[in-house]
Amino acid sequence: MSKIECCETKEIHQDVLEMVKQKMPNEEDIYDLAELYKVFGDSTRMKILFVLFEAEVCVCDLAETLQMTQSAISHQLRILKQNKLVKNRRDGKSIFYSLADDHVRAIINQGMEHIQED
Repeated sequence: MSKIECCETKEIHQDVLEMVKQKMPNEEDIYDLAELYKVFGDSTRMKILFVLFEAEVCVCDLAETLQMTQSAISHQLRILKQNKLVKNRRDGKSIFYSLADDHVRAIINQGMEHIQED
């Protein structure tokens, strides 16, 4: 593990700090953003999102694709829906899920680009 380098002397750059303070989001927004990223911290939810990248599917299809119970899939979908990452629609007796919007795809694509960098 590499050592973190620190300043040799303590010098406060007040102009930079003032600019940063003005641009810093409020505490509630920072908290909400951190909570959103926690949702991406579960591999099952990530798999569900990748399935939804390709098609709108029902819970039965997701369960079959991911080899999980419908109950387990529904639990994860509830979390994704609460965080506005997926949406659903009813068609007869089936509920179909899809990505909520293009932001979800963009967030995941950015993350994939980052982890695949050399």
